[in-house]
Amino acid sequence: MRWFVRGDIDGFFGLFIDNLIQLMLIVVLGGAICGFPDEVIVGRMLPAAALSLLIGNFFYGWQARKLMRETGREDVTALPYGINTPSLFAYVFFIMGPIYRETGSWQLAWQAGLFACLWSGLIETSGAFVGDWLRRNTPRAALLSALAGIAITFIAMGFVFQIFAAPFLAILPMFIILVAYASKRRMPLGLPGGLFAVIVGVVLAAFGRALGVTLPPSNATPFTPGFYPPVPVFRDALALLFSEAGWKYFSIIFPMGLFNVIGSLQNLESAEAAGDRYPTRPSLLVNGVGTIAAALFGSPYPTTIYIGHPGWKALGARAGYSILNGAVVTGLCLIGGVSLVLKVVPIEVTLGILLWVGIIITAQAFQETPREHALAVAVGLVPSLAAWALQLVQTALLAAGTTLLEALDRFGGDLYIHGVIALNQGFIITSMLYAAVLVYAIEGRFRTAALWTFAGAILAFFGVIHGYEVTAAGVANRFGWGVGREFALMYALTGLFLLWLQHRTRRQSPQRS
Repeated sequence: MRWFVRGDIDGFFGLFIDNLIQLMLIVVLGGAICGFPDEVIVGRMLPAAALSLLIGNFFYGWQARKLMRETGREDVTALPYGINTPSLFAYVFFIMGPIYRETGSWQLAWQAGLFACLWSGLIETSGAFVGDWLRRNTPRAALLSALAGIAITFIAMGFVFQIFAAPFLAILPMFIILVAYASKRRMPLGLPGGLFAVIVGVVLAAFGRALGVTLPPSNATPFTPGFYPPVPVFRDALALLFSEAGWKYFSIIFPMGLFNVIGSLQNLESAEAAGDRYPTRPSLLVNGVGTIAAALFGSPYPTTIYIGHPGWKALGARAGYSILNGAVVTGLCLIGGVSLVLKVVPIEVTLGILLWVGIIITAQAFQETPREHALAVAVGLVPSLAAWALQLVQTALLAAGTTLLEALDRFGGDLYIHGVIALNQGFIITSMLYAAVLVYAIEGRFRTAALWTFAGAILAFFGVIHGYEVTAAGVANRFGWGVGREFALMYALTGLFLLWLQHRTRRQSPQRS
């Protein structure tokens, strides 16, 4: 059993670009929104992020090798792993950014981010001990539909817009990737599809510059070579433990930590559906350990098991792509070279890889569940569509120089914005809830479906789902007694309706449970 196979090159390019995008966002958003100095980003945050990525990538590569030995199979693919994108945006825009605007202190904003990241890691670690129970008692359609919703919106559609905004650079590489991966054909000289697409994209960029074609501006920051090892920052990570400045944002920290746990469970389910069953506890435990290590060494950005295992598996990636990704990303961060690759390879030529991952995850949600559960999968996509729609609305308002708070009363009946926001809040949990209810309804197990709606009533009552308030910074979670009482009442009544159906079914067919 070889450590590296040809498919690991394609898998590495896809996972590496995904991780590189997150690292670039850290550089750009950290300076622009949170006021972080370059020396803090380059000398503290990126090395800490590299340490967390190295821990996870090496463990999941070893874990794949272990599964190969146990099963005698050589087609085992390691779980993809990296910085959690939703948490990155949430912590920047809803925790660190507001603190920096209010106080002007980048250090206080950084400490709040480390506090949030540390708690996220503790929540993820705790999830390792209840994950198997959640996995056994949640229908596959509920897990995969929520995952598919994220894939088709935040991954596929988000990147496809960027592709079509730069047609000269991105469209041909996109089709090369899609055709090569879908047909499973090798490109000229036996090159993997992803590598061939990147080479073509670099050539197109060179020709475009020579011909005077308008190309997207490079996002690369100046490359300052050096050696930046991870340095522990325990004092900063624990600075807000007894301060209101950190705890008042726990309404954001807790759902994002829960999001990471549930998202990781969904990704484990996705991997199992693709043929690789990994144990829940160690997988989630290392996930949490990576996030805790990030916080203690200076990165305020949690890590997680990524969406995309079936995509990398379809590329032929095995264990080596994860190990290679961890080594290369770590090397780039330790020498301050995150932007070096972007000076040579325009990011637009690589986005077809992420589009492929988004599409194959969505297809898998329908292919790997029973045919009769397709309706449940489709229903589970709806909350993700609402979350994506809200993101587009807020982005458009910011570009127009206003905020959602200022525009809230002007939407009227053209867009029921309050409904969009309510469905966005806790959308990953709501997606699972709706898909699970429909699965059990299809199977005639109305009592179990009712239990899911009663759980939804409890979550809505305390604001875990549907609870929100609109502030100058955007939509914020709102928790408390009776926050979502209207939603809770309707979910509870739905549960009673389902129990009535169960009773009616038993009376008509006593033999049917």
